[in-house]
Amino acid sequence: MTAVVSDLLQTLAEPDEAELARLDAWWRAANYLTIGQIYLKANPLLRKALTAEHIKPRLLGHWGTSPGLSLIYAHVSRLIRHTGQQAIYLAGPGHGGPALVAAGYLEGTYSEIYPQISQDAEGMRKLFRQFSSPGGIPSHVSVTTPGSIHEGGELGYVLVHAFGAVMDNPDLLAIAVVGDGEAETGPLEGSWKGVSFLNPARDGAVLPILHLNDAKISGPTVLGRKHADEVQELLRGHGYDVIEVAGQDLPGMHVRFAAALAQAWGRIREIQTAARTGTWDGTRPVWPLIVLRSPKGWTGPAEVDGVQVTGTWRSHQVPLSGFRDNPAHLALLEQWLKSYRPEELFDDTGAPIGLIREQAPEGDLRMSASPHANGGVLTRDLDLPDFRDYAVEVAAPATGRAESTRRLGEMMRDIYARNDDRFRLFCPDETNSNRLGAVFEVSDRAFMERVMPSDVALSRDGRVMEVLSEHNCHGWLEGYNLTGRHGLFATYEAFAMVSASQTVQHGKWLQEATKLPWRARVPSFNVLLTSTAWRNDHNGFSHQGPGLIQTVLTQRGDVARVYLPPDANTLLSVADHCFRSRSYINLIVIDKQPQLQYLTMDEAIEHCARGAGIWEWAGTDDDTSDPDIVLACAGDVVTMETVAAAQILRDRLPGFKVRVVNVVDLMTLPRPKDHPHGMSETQFTELFTDTVDVVFAFHGYPGAIHQLVHGRPDADRFRVRGFIEQGTTTTPFDMTVRNRASRYHLVMDAINNAHRLPRGAADLKAWCEAQLRRHEAYVVEHLEDMPEVRDWSLDGGAK
Repeated sequence: MTAVVSDLLQTLAEPDEAELARLDAWWRAANYLTIGQIYLKANPLLRKALTAEHIKPRLLGHWGTSPGLSLIYAHVSRLIRHTGQQAIYLAGPGHGGPALVAAGYLEGTYSEIYPQISQDAEGMRKLFRQFSSPGGIPSHVSVTTPGSIHEGGELGYVLVHAFGAVMDNPDLLAIAVVGDGEAETGPLEGSWKGVSFLNPARDGAVLPILHLNDAKISGPTVLGRKHADEVQELLRGHGYDVIEVAGQDLPGMHVRFAAALAQAWGRIREIQTAARTGTWDGTRPVWPLIVLRSPKGWTGPAEVDGVQVTGTWRSHQVPLSGFRDNPAHLALLEQWLKSYRPEELFDDTGAPIGLIREQAPEGDLRMSASPHANGGVLTRDLDLPDFRDYAVEVAAPATGRAESTRRLGEMMRDIYARNDDRFRLFCPDETNSNRLGAVFEVSDRAFMERVMPSDVALSRDGRVMEVLSEHNCHGWLEGYNLTGRHGLFATYEAFAMVSASQTVQHGKWLQEATKLPWRARVPSFNVLLTSTAWRNDHNGFSHQGPGLIQTVLTQRGDVARVYLPPDANTLLSVADHCFRSRSYINLIVIDKQPQLQYLTMDEAIEHCARGAGIWEWAGTDDDTSDPDIVLACAGDVVTMETVAAAQILRDRLPGFKVRVVNVVDLMTLPRPKDHPHGMSETQFTELFTDTVDVVFAFHGYPGAIHQLVHGRPDADRFRVRGFIEQGTTTTPFDMTVRNRASRYHLVMDAINNAHRLPRGAADLKAWCEAQLRRHEAYVVEHLEDMPEVRDWSLDGGAK
């Protein structure tokens, strides 16, 4: 460590009286503004005696965690001022919103973004009135809060967001405050392991601060009540160097926390300097972690009505209420607010005094103004190869097979090679299984723990992110996206539901961000689902579930995109589009197994551009009149069954007019007013007519299609065959039979719903029923002879 750095650390660790005064003033101001947001609608500076008319009619918000959040924020700001460190602040405690809004206001960022919330008495009044009010802002650290990439309302993800934010971001420090209530969640318990994947030479650093105040909404927390030694042993076992700060005395807590933060930052700089100057031995660093123990509701009312409040769960939300009927509570609130001495903190106009303004770093170094927390402003487009270079040759439709995702893996290999600082794949231990293993030709898996000679494609320099946790992979990519980088989250289809609530929450973030002109658009969150319900040949019913499609469909149209490419060339075209897009959730669903290939690359590009189209080669339709039936499909296996059903009808019912429509962009089905991708009425009629019945074979749950075509002409004419929770360890064809989506079911549906029944229709229906009985008997007969059953599955029928 150089003498300059050593002197700097000593300065950080030992604040003088002037700096202590500045820290304390800023902290008192932040606490005052926090309480004002929870309680006041008028008289923001207490220039008059407080009355019940100054109090909001409905009190919402959370006080208990806020003083600790503000203390941390004040000290990190001081660190930034002294060091120039780029930092972002992630507040894990769910409803610490007023504290972070107060911080942005004191730094001036809030007024810069929202000029109506000015730094004066009137602006402060508006700041208070908007909090947890109709048309205002939420009580948590939401997308409206400058400096935030993490919304704490759904607990458990602060660390995964922080680790994702610093990957390939070497100059960034992510301060991740973990609430002790949040620490009880499964996702947070599983996310301490981020240090096992962080490379100090290439990545930034995460400083977790476990804020233990021993209480959640109605009782104690587990870690808060554990012995300090046990907590330290737990965290050391995860790979951290634990620094503990405890107490409530002032200015003692400022002195101790300043020393702890200096120690932590000094250790981070040691680790990074060694890694970046060639003196690192390659072993996983032991990163610092701070445990902060402070009372719940610190500096609030110690007792209310003779009951202890501070230091207990009673201070979690609103410690005081009932002011119209309880003058004592009103007096106690006024006493509480005045304890921060607001007349010393704000000048005659209501603006923060110079001492407080000096506490903030300059410009973009303010955490509320960090461009890393508005990642769209830092986003650079990917240098993408030409996806056409990975095309599968298709001499004739449905005559050859290929593993479609393997071609995507080859494309991603070259994306990795061309974008070594802004593209990553996140996958729960399934990269090779999902046929994406070509990426290992240019990058290993990231791993900072011990590497054995038997390991393959595993090293500290790897950038492929594999960890057996959907929550980690999902959250890492969210943090990576929100700070301006690109990627893909690939997982087995059924397991995507493990992190489905994260998908929903991220969609909500993107939706709200579109309303804020100051929020720049970020790279889209791209999800690839493979090992799908229809092709889980060995895992069985537990691995058969297309529910994430339904989940994404609930998102607003300005965010949600769902693609079901039927073959490799459409997959490549869709992937290229998704990697170029901004601020969407792009869900791509396609299996990894060998599958029929239908379209040349030129045909695939045109088909994907339209989102849906008629496959004239598959049907017997002509342009002279409406068809007798429309067979529609969306999804790879059901597309194969639809093409096979059309062939059966063509061969066995000559003259019966069948139109085959394939849908690759599911969001073309709604009306344009329901989704921006929705096709026009004219286009919809050109594909589906206005009167002819439609038999729709769908990859997911049948209700999704009915939802999407609601409001279209005679929507009741759509008969949907999809996944209906019938499955086991079985063959792909048997899956379609069990779910009544096989070619024989589609043919019978066509006969049952056609407007014109030609001669032989009854015989064909009987033949289909016989084929289904034959299939059932065949499977039973060969139950112990799986290779023969698998032969059936490849052809869709016995050879």
